Amino acid sequence: MMYRFADDFWWGSASSAPQTEGASSRDGKSDNIFDYWHAIEPTRFHQGIGPAQASTFYDRFESDIALLKQLNHNSFRTSISWSRLIPDGTGEVNQQAVAFYHAVFDRLLAEGITPFINLYHFDMPLCMQEQGGWESRDVVAAYVRYASICFDLFGSRIQHWFTFNEPIVPVECGYLGHFHYPCVVDFRRAVTVAYHTALAHAGAVKAFRDAHASGEIGIILNLSPTYPRSDSAADRQAARWADLLLNKSFLDPALKGSYDPELIDLLRQHDLLPEVEAGDKALLSAGRVDWLGINYYQPRRVKAKEHPCAGAPHIPEDLFDFYQMPGRKMNPHRGWEIYEKGVYDILTELRLGYGNPRCYISENGMGVEGEERFIGPEGRVEDDYRIDFIRGHLEWLHRSLQEGSACCGYHLWTFIDNWSWLNAYKNRYGLVRLDLDSQTRTIKKSGYWFAEVALSHGFN
Repeated sequence: MMYRFADDFWWGSASSAPQTEGASSRDGKSDNIFDYWHAIEPTRFHQGIGPAQASTFYDRFESDIALLKQLNHNSFRTSISWSRLIPDGTGEVNQQAVAFYHAVFDRLLAEGITPFINLYHFDMPLCMQEQGGWESRDVVAAYVRYASICFDLFGSRIQHWFTFNEPIVPVECGYLGHFHYPCVVDFRRAVTVAYHTALAHAGAVKAFRDAHASGEIGIILNLSPTYPRSDSAADRQAARWADLLLNKSFLDPALKGSYDPELIDLLRQHDLLPEVEAGDKALLSAGRVDWLGINYYQPRRVKAKEHPCAGAPHIPEDLFDFYQMPGRKMNPHRGWEIYEKGVYDILTELRLGYGNPRCYISENGMGVEGEERFIGPEGRVEDDYRIDFIRGHLEWLHRSLQEGSACCGYHLWTFIDNWSWLNAYKNRYGLVRLDLDSQTRTIKKSGYWFAEVALSHGFN
């Protein structure tokens, strides 16, 4: 069967400033929270590798963009570093950063590659975190100012904007776990962080509209579909709570401009509601997006608590248990379930439950540890496993399109193997292999395959 996609379908990959640029303390850039965390606790990071050893995009962007062209990308998503553009968070713009981003965007456009630009990818400037981070409304205001400056500086070149990538992740990892700085475990503070992030998103969207900026603005959400273990009332209720907290807490404000009343009731029941101020409701309503980026890696399977939590919940998992389905297909290298149909289920829910918003798959990919094991005699990674992974997801995406989904593109995570927070380079996701010592880039078998798919607008 031929899986054919529209001629104007977006084919590309995604990355971020903190994971690729490097040059973490050069040319005026200040520390973000990961720069600082690595400086004080380097042993928390895999092999001690920190963001200064990201994949040197700051110095190699011209040749890297040439590789994007070789891979037949017609689009590419990255982010702007707030701590590079405005080093003290609220003051003067760093003109060296302006020159760098102009050069990157100009080079992409010259190669016929449309830039998709995200404003925030987990990389809170340290100076803003010291003022409370997303717990502070002053930081929310500073972010909106930063977004407005970006629209003004780069709006003539950028037509496709995003406010946040996976905003639930800093909530889960920074305020409900120990995977992102500041390593807090406090459900109430986590709810405040999520709420203020939603306000920051809405403020940036409003600023975009008020400026009469051209193009479109959206948000990128990791929409892991939530499946109950069984059809029992207890399992379905557990899955509903997980979905409300981990999916709909950002999806509904972004698409509907308001929260699901059931989520509000759940938070009220456990005395977790954030502090709401006059004007918040109107601001959230103004934050509805033009389009949606969807990151999908694995499903979320949930069951009722085996041992119900006594008293108030301290983390979301006090309300439900995660469930490992017997017989599931696994990525043995990353430890994640592979469930290709998940992309179809996400797009079906958006089509039937949210008015079929314009969207695209903004991240999908397969991380592998020890990928050097698969280097063949020609010196490239023979990653047939990644080709199979991509193909399976594209088949289900194609079915969604046949049923009327407004999905308009597919981006892989990622282009070149990149630095990934505490995991550093433990798991490789790239279409291009990075040798850390020499910084040599080598296209993997999957890169050549993906380039052919993009060129042909499909595959057999």
